[in-house]
Amino acid sequence: MWTPKVVSEPGKTRYAAIVDALARDVASGHLPEGARLPTHRELADAIGVAIGTVTRAYSEAERRGLVRGEVGRGTFVGPAPLRTATFVPGGPRPGVVDLALNVPVEGVAPDLAAALRALARRSDVGELLRYQPHAGAARHRAAGAAWATRYGVDAEPEQVLVCAGAQHAMVTIFSALAKPGDRILTEALTYPGMKALSNLLHLPLEGIAMDADGMRVDALEEALARSGARFLYCMPTIHNPTGSVLPAARRRAIAELARRHDVAIIEDDVHRFLAPDAPPPLAHFAPERTYHIAGTSKALAGGLRVAFVTAPRNAVEQVERSIWATTWMAAPITAELAATWIEDGTADRVIAAQRREATARQAIARRVLRGLDTGGTAPRPLGHPHALHLWLELPDPWSGESFARAVLKRGVAIAPAELFAVGRGGVPPAVRLGLGAARDHRELERALGVIRDTLADTAAGGSSIL
Repeated sequence: MWTPKVVSEPGKTRYAAIVDALARDVASGHLPEGARLPTHRELADAIGVAIGTVTRAYSEAERRGLVRGEVGRGTFVGPAPLRTATFVPGGPRPGVVDLALNVPVEGVAPDLAAALRALARRSDVGELLRYQPHAGAARHRAAGAAWATRYGVDAEPEQVLVCAGAQHAMVTIFSALAKPGDRILTEALTYPGMKALSNLLHLPLEGIAMDADGMRVDALEEALARSGARFLYCMPTIHNPTGSVLPAARRRAIAELARRHDVAIIEDDVHRFLAPDAPPPLAHFAPERTYHIAGTSKALAGGLRVAFVTAPRNAVEQVERSIWATTWMAAPITAELAATWIEDGTADRVIAAQRREATARQAIARRVLRGLDTGGTAPRPLGHPHALHLWLELPDPWSGESFARAVLKRGVAIAPAELFAVGRGGVPPAVRLGLGAARDHRELERALGVIRDTLADTAAGGSSIL
C-alpha cells in the first residue's frame, strides 16, 4: 500500500502536504499511471489523519489531474481517459468518422476468401488444428525470417518467434526480461499500447525528450546514467504518433549507448514497410541486444494478428517460455495465412498498394489543412509523407484533449497528445490523425474539413474550448 512521506511545512495544511507527496511520487515514477491508491480510511489510518483530510486531498489531486476516481473501484493514478469514439469499449459510435485509430486501408487488404479456399484444398490443412511448438512451426518461423529481412534485419529462422500480433510480442518480451518495478525508457510520446502494458506488468515508464527527428541521444544518455534502466522501447521508423524517422547517426549512437550501459532494446518496427528508404533498424547496429518486432497487422490487415520477433540467439528460449505462458502458441491458421502471403508475393503487392494509398491520403490531408489562418500560429501537419497517420500541432488556446472533444461533437474522432504522453509534464498541444480508417478519399476529405473548420472557428471566435 502506498504510504506518502508527508512533509510538514509552516502554513501548509495536512491535506495539501498529502497532495504534494502524491505529486512527487507520481513525477518520480514511484507511483505509475494506473496504480490503485489506498482507500480513504486505509490512508487515514496509515498516516494518522482524519478521513475527511484524505477525502479533501484526493479531491484536490483529482482537480489537478493527478488521480481519477472510479465509482465502485477506487482511486487510481492518472487522469480520466478521454472518451473518444475509438477509446471506449464497443468501438466507434455510429455516425462518427474514426481518425483516432491508426490502421491500414481496408480496401487493399489481401483476398481472404481466395486464401481460405486454397487452404481448404490442401491435404495437410488438418495439421493447423494441432498444437505447434511455442515459438511457431518451422515453416512459419522461416517466413518470419524472410519478413524480417524485408525490414533490414539479418535473421535466421532459429532466431524468429511467432507471436499473436505486435502487442503480444511486447507482452512476451517484457514478461521474459523484466520484473515488476523495472524502469522502461521510451520516447516522451509513445504508443498507448506500451503505456497499457507498463501498467499491466508494473513497469514504470520514463519519457526521453524528442525533437523533430525523434529521440534525442543526449537526453537518453543522461537518463541511462541517472536511472540505471536496463530497457529501451522505441519506434525509430515512422514513430507513433509523430511520424519521425530517426537518422542513421542517432541509431548508431543509441546502439553504442545501449552496449555501454548493458541495455536491452525493444524495437517496434511495425511501420517500416511504409518507409523502405529508412536507415537500417537498430537491430542492424546492435543485434546482440535488440528484440526486433515486425508485425503484419499494420502492413496487411488489422485482424491478421501475427508478428515476428527476431531475438538475440541467447534469448530465444527465454522468450519462447514467455509465449508458452501467455498464449501457448500463436494461432497456426493465422500464422499460415501470413506465411502463405509472404511466400507467394501477396504481402509485397499489398504493401505496395498500402504505400500508394498512404501517399495519396497524406496529400489530401496536407492540401485540406494547408494555409489555414487561425489568427495566430498556423497548425503544422508533421510526419512522414508516406505514413498512414499525421501529427497536427495546434494553435493557442487548444490542448489535444479539448480539441479532440470539440471535433468529436462534430462527428470526427481523433487521438489527442495526452494519450501518448509519458508522465504528466510537457504534453504538447497536438493530435494524431489516422488516415487509414476512412472508407474512401471523399470521407477522409470531409472529416479533415471538420478539423479545418473547427480550427477556423477558433480564429473567428465561434468555437469555445471545452
